[in-house]
Amino acid sequence: MTNPFSDLLAEKGTLLADGATGTNLFEMGLMAGDAPELWNETAPEKITTLYKGAVDAGSDVFLTNSFGANASRLKLHDAGHRAFELSKMAAEIARNVADQAGRTVIVAGSVGPTGDIMEPVGTLSHADAVEMFHETAAGLKAGGADIGWLETISAPEEYTAAAEGFALADMPWVGTMSFDTAGRTMMGVTSTDLALLVSGLPNPPLAFGANCGTGASDLLRTILGFAATGSPIPLIAKGNAGIPKYHDGHIHYDGTPELMADYAVLARDCGASIIGGCCGTTPAHLRHMRAALDTRPKGTAPTLDQIVEALGAFSSANDGTGENTAPTRKRRGNRRVA
Repeated sequence: MTNPFSDLLAEKGTLLADGATGTNLFEMGLMAGDAPELWNETAPEKITTLYKGAVDAGSDVFLTNSFGANASRLKLHDAGHRAFELSKMAAEIARNVADQAGRTVIVAGSVGPTGDIMEPVGTLSHADAVEMFHETAAGLKAGGADIGWLETISAPEEYTAAAEGFALADMPWVGTMSFDTAGRTMMGVTSTDLALLVSGLPNPPLAFGANCGTGASDLLRTILGFAATGSPIPLIAKGNAGIPKYHDGHIHYDGTPELMADYAVLARDCGASIIGGCCGTTPAHLRHMRAALDTRPKGTAPTLDQIVEALGAFSSANDGTGENTAPTRKRRGNRRVA
């Protein structure tokens, strides 16, 4: 059974995803500690601006403002009962933007982690997690999202629960984890582990990969790890735009648009076919990434040395699988891209 996401990927070969949600909303006035999902109701014009920024920059896929739209996270803002409603609003605004784009653009319903730790380590049961993910997915589907986009997951149990939630909503999906601890997720998952997990799911994602993490170099090493498994499922790379630095009361990411363009091409050469940015990535970065993907020829997979030369050193000695040893060069000035 086909869907718009898979059809567009088959047509184009490589898709440009969007950039950051939080970074761009903070620039519009969102304050630390606020729930961005509430802006779907109170400031829909700003959410429209967020979405259009990605689409106008050339993104083929953009994510909805629903990362924290689950009952567990929203209860911190006395809105735990509004997960379906706020997810639906996020997708409705996105659907309107996509339909006016004049080309095929995929609306991806962002689904982040619950914020709770699952059993047996924590207290969140599988059934409760599935219920939360199902509620969010159902809201996104009702609002017009083409696919669900699971992101920034650390635990295999939560990834599996989300997959079940998407299945209950009868919604195609993709899913990424964040590899931010010496090539592993916070809960110890490696690139090989995720590839094996995905292959064993009864409703596998249309694509899988990595987002956020500690740096673009690290993320690309993880993408090479996925590719080494031989998985036939398309790969996603969504790395941060620079190293976060605190300046004048704000977190600023120092990756330049030009270096994010280099990252995008390297990500494609590593084996990713859906490429975007995460924290710090603005429409300016996306425009350069779009141009690079459109004009630079696809190359062979880079070596670890070549990744370091282009993007800076890795943050750890290996990628968690024990199969790679990273060069130990220091990062060089403004050539850093996280």
